[in-house]
Formats: sequence, structure tokens, C-alpha cells
Amino acid sequence: MIIFRLFAAARELAGKGETRIPWEAGETVASAWAKLCAGHPSLERLTASVRFAVNQEYAPLETPVSDDDEIAVVPPVSGGEEDLLLITEEEIDTARIEAAVRSPGCGAVATFLGTVRDTNEGKKVLYLEYEAYRNMAIKMMGELAQEARGRWGVHRVAIAHRIGRLEIGEASVFIAVASPHRAEAFDACRYAIDELKRTVPIWKKEVREDGEFWGR
Repeated sequence: MIIFRLFAAARELAGKGETRIPWEAGETVASAWAKLCAGHPSLERLTASVRFAVNQEYAPLETPVSDDDEIAVVPPVSGGEEDLLLITEEEIDTARIEAAVRSPGCGAVATFLGTVRDTNEGKKVLYLEYEAYRNMAIKMMGELAQEARGRWGVHRVAIAHRIGRLEIGEASVFIAVASPHRAEAFDACRYAIDELKRTVPIWKKEVREDGEFWGR
């Protein structure tokens, strides 16, 4: 069994502070949370804003979960201004992420969507494979978001990146920045994608008709 501990808004929505769900092989924080939301649909509204701690350590959604692990659902304590950071093998839900950064005090949401193109250097691209050093990548993505908020005074930053095999046309990375004004949103969004590509430990293998090539 997996033990969920719920606090603040999560506890009120579920009507309890602790609940248990069956554990299955291959379980992750994301799949366990989806099961919990299936039994308590009102919790789904918190998906974009809560953080998770596995056995008292903050963990991204892709973290494996073992039988008898404890997952704490931690709502934001700063009025919803925590950043949304995600590395996933699933399709990026750009609409949900964009909606999650919006705020009544923000008049601008700037986004960047990176997709897999079908040619590079005049050669046909068959597909891409992305690999990440997850824990370090999430940490560095958080540092990028914090830097963007500090430099441009933006309200919230969301960064999502796919890993695994991606086909032509699929979204590989999505960034959304909410700010009171458009200039700061644009600047912070561009900074986030440029620094992500330059520094965060995520690599891609481009599989083309003329061979396979690793890059960033």
C-alpha cells in the first residue's frame, strides 16, 4: 500500500488527512497521484500547484514509489507562486501548464513550444530520443525559474521537458511565464529556454537517415 498524507487545501478537498491506495509494480508519484484523484476528483484542481515528498524528501512526478512508501501532498505556501517543473515521458499538456501559471495580477503569459522537426542539415530526421539526469535537471530548472523571477519580476514560471522517444511534430519542451507586463514575460521566457539548452543536463539523440547524432 501507498500512504498519502494530505495537508491544508488538499486535506480539506479530500475530507481526510491520510489515505491509502494499492501499490503496483512500476508505480511512480504521478501514477499514484492519478489513482488518488480518481477516488477524490476534487483534488485534480491542485495538480499544477502541489509538490510531492516521498518519505519526507521532495520528489518530481517521475520518482519511482515502492510498497509502503509515504507520499506527502504539499500545497504551495506562498499564494500559488511556486514554479511548475516537469520532466516526463508522457505528452506535455501545454494547455494545463499555461493555465497553471495564469494569475489575475498578470496581463501577459509568454510561452515557448519546442517540437521535433523533420529535417536537419538537409537530412531527413526519423525521430529523437531524449535522456536526462533527472534529479539534477529538475534542480537546475528550478534555479532557472528562480533567476527569471528575480531578474524580471515575473509571477510564475513553468518548464516541462519530454524524455524518451519523440516522433516528428511532438512537443519536446514547453515554457510558460506569467508577468504583469509583456516585455518582462518575453525576456524571461527567452532566458529560460536559452539557459535550459545551454546548462541543464538533458541530451538528445537525433536519428536521421544518415546516422545517429547526440546533441543538446
